[in-house]
Amino acid sequence: MSGRLQHKVAIVTGSGSGIGLESSLLFASEGANVVLADVNLPSAQKGADLIKDRYPTVKGIAVKCDVGKEEDVKAVVDLAVREFGRLDVMFNNAGIMHPEDDNALNTEDRIWDLTMRINVKGVWWGSKYAVLAMRQNPTDEAKGLHVGGSIINTASFVAVVGSATPQIAYTASKGAVLTMSRELAMVHAREGIRVNSLCPGPLKTPLLMDFLNTDEKKQRRLVHLPMGRFGEAIEQAKAALFLASDESSYVTGTDFMVDGGLTNAYVTSIGEPTLPPPSSLI
Repeated sequence: MSGRLQHKVAIVTGSGSGIGLESSLLFASEGANVVLADVNLPSAQKGADLIKDRYPTVKGIAVKCDVGKEEDVKAVVDLAVREFGRLDVMFNNAGIMHPEDDNALNTEDRIWDLTMRINVKGVWWGSKYAVLAMRQNPTDEAKGLHVGGSIINTASFVAVVGSATPQIAYTASKGAVLTMSRELAMVHAREGIRVNSLCPGPLKTPLLMDFLNTDEKKQRRLVHLPMGRFGEAIEQAKAALFLASDESSYVTGTDFMVDGGLTNAYVTSIGEPTLPPPSSLI
């Protein structure tokens, strides 16, 4: 254990799988006590059990949390403070990509409203109650613990470039997360509270693979990826660890792109690159 989060307390929402689970385990490996919050309590509990088995010097607590309910989000923050005395890292990672989310013509109001409630309001509430808790953090200079903390909000590359596969509610929600995070960062910077967005590219996680449920949809995404592959959840967790740790002490208000180069690309070829015909080399 190298201790990049030694003595710190972290909450990770959407911790039952994917980025949330990998981040919870990684944070614990670096010395953090972790509250694993997920709407699926058994999945979060599996993560807490892994922390107990692998990292016995820290504690993982699983709690059921629907981030679409403000009272649930507040209760998770209250639990962290009650159990550990402080909150240093709030990773607002939970979100949905509904299979019925489509283009502007076909997406129903109920899908739009559900997506906004979870993906936007959930992040707002998580940030709100994290700020209130972080303002009260006791200082301990010997352990490097201070008032303030780090809030990490999962946005997406689609918040910047849009999506090639229609998902209007999801894309709009992640754009909202991006701009909300920027404003939170500016408002709370003098309090020692850093707020950054993590913007993953397409990942090989159940959330996206269930959405890209045909080879055609998968190839529609892969054609834009310079690396020619989907990312892994652990690659996002490592980026979240940097934003959570004091190594990023001068980083706030950023849109941290971890996307395999996607947002810098137009369209790439799949397989071996080929030269264009001579007439196009002008």
